[in-house]
Amino acid sequence: VRALEERVAALLGKEAALFVSSGSMGNQLAIAVQTQHGDEVVVGEGAHPVFYEAGAGPALSGVQFAVAGSGGLFDAEQMEAAVKPRAYYTPRTSLVCVENTHNRAGGRVFPQRDAEAIAARAHVLGLRVHLDGARLWNAATKTGLSERELAAPFDTVSVCFSKGLGAPVGSAFVSTRANVERARRFRKMWGGGMRQSGILAAGALYALEHNRARLREDHENARRFAELVGKASGLRVDLGGVETNIVNVDTDGPVEPITNVVRALGLLINASGPNRLCAVTHLDV
Repeated sequence: VRALEERVAALLGKEAALFVSSGSMGNQLAIAVQTQHGDEVVVGEGAHPVFYEAGAGPALSGVQFAVAGSGGLFDAEQMEAAVKPRAYYTPRTSLVCVENTHNRAGGRVFPQRDAEAIAARAHVLGLRVHLDGARLWNAATKTGLSERELAAPFDTVSVCFSKGLGAPVGSAFVSTRANVERARRFRKMWGGGMRQSGILAAGALYALEHNRARLREDHENARRFAELVGKASGLRVDLGGVETNIVNVDTDGPVEPITNVVRALGLLINASGPNRLCAVTHLDV
């Protein structure tokens, strides 16, 4: 576990890392260590902490969320517009979360210029900035920027080993030593202090060292899939939005009949809305 934590901290250019069970826990630790009850957190539309983490932000840290921009992306001006004025009757905005790549937006890469501007402006305003980097490895593959460069503007980062990298389980919370030690206490409090976890960390470390270079294959497969499906009657794909390994497919009618057919053929594609399918390419494809 220590070898994994040291490796991922060095890779992201941060002081320390904490091995955790999931990306949701990594994000929630970032919220817990950088907010107080009654605070507000600025996020992009469809952000993972809002949509996929079972209401953990309000339940565990007592925060609420404000949405900036649209489609998961936003810039510094939109972020600042979402920040509440300082008054006793408004929630205190204390944290901004950026998701890169953005899940519900179809694996879109968050523009680094915007990320840097958001972080710089947020720090001037006295806010902290978190990077939900579950698929940061995909963003690095797409942009040619290193993970260290992508993570540099942020106070805290969460990364996942069990998505594109293919490890059986595991994520990491990465930040300063002080934040990591505080997060360690929350992890224990929330029941996430894993025992005999070296075998899990070994899989994550192997994935980190051996599976990053092959992510380009996933991106190429996603593009091929998107181009083929986009030609089908009754289906639409925004090819301009297919940047990494996630493809959103919009349908003219309900998605359930389609998912039933493709599942019977052994193709696992989930519905992400009443008229939207989400396909993800990975190392097992």
